[in-house]
Amino acid sequence: MNTAGRSIPALQAHALRIRRHALRMAAVQGQGYIGQALGIADVLAVAYGHVLRYRAGDPRWGGRDRFLLSAGHYAIALYAALIEFGILPESEAETYGADGSRLPMSGMASYTPGMEISGGSLGQGLPIAVGMALALRQRGSDACVVNLMGDGELDEGSTWEAALSASHHGLARLIAIVDVNNMQADGASSQVLGSEPLVDKWRAFGWFVQRFDGNDVAAVRQAFDAARAHAGDVPRMLIADTRLGRGVPFLEAREKTHFIRVEPGEWALALQALDAGVQGAEA
Repeated sequence: MNTAGRSIPALQAHALRIRRHALRMAAVQGQGYIGQALGIADVLAVAYGHVLRYRAGDPRWGGRDRFLLSAGHYAIALYAALIEFGILPESEAETYGADGSRLPMSGMASYTPGMEISGGSLGQGLPIAVGMALALRQRGSDACVVNLMGDGELDEGSTWEAALSASHHGLARLIAIVDVNNMQADGASSQVLGSEPLVDKWRAFGWFVQRFDGNDVAAVRQAFDAARAHAGDVPRMLIADTRLGRGVPFLEAREKTHFIRVEPGEWALALQALDAGVQGAEA
């Protein structure tokens, strides 16, 4: 089972290693959704290092909290977290995206231990999370269901139908996270279909809502703690503002970061930039 209550420095170290794992996997294919992985690493570090109840050696343990990856193209980020927290072996990272690998480029529950759903058809994760939370409550389980989705999924009507259902049924054990990085396949999310003001909208749908810097581990942990401590019989929404490519300046600066290809030698440079940034912050 995970060790709850890890310190901020410990969680920051987990986030750094998640970013490293993701960069090494992306280098295997020379491409991937690495911008999202770097951007969401802090949220995943807090989720697996501080919040979720699980057994690393038994991913299907019945008492576990469920972490749903609605945005299936974020799979490289989740694999990195599963490696970091001992659910997947680090040696398996070398197989990322290869034929027959348990780590396909888009997440599939039938292949990967620790992957609860096959995401990728955007807008399906929150409806599944609602059904799962209802089923767990019916069975008398106190397990939480945590659903991570991208801001592009707010374009989907099914997301808002699920939001209404979660509130109607008082699903207090449901935590949803929206990664607001303002980028989707067709461009900036705010230009494709604006969704602000997000806090007001989710509150109007009956959710307990917090918005925070998703690249600040302390802010992420505080948001999760407040969500779990909230006394109301309502679902919880965490709106995480993140930056694609976080920690690697030359990737952060790219105009198109939804799917990234770089030259072979640049993966090593990305790792060096990541480590240099950490050392600079610690100096």
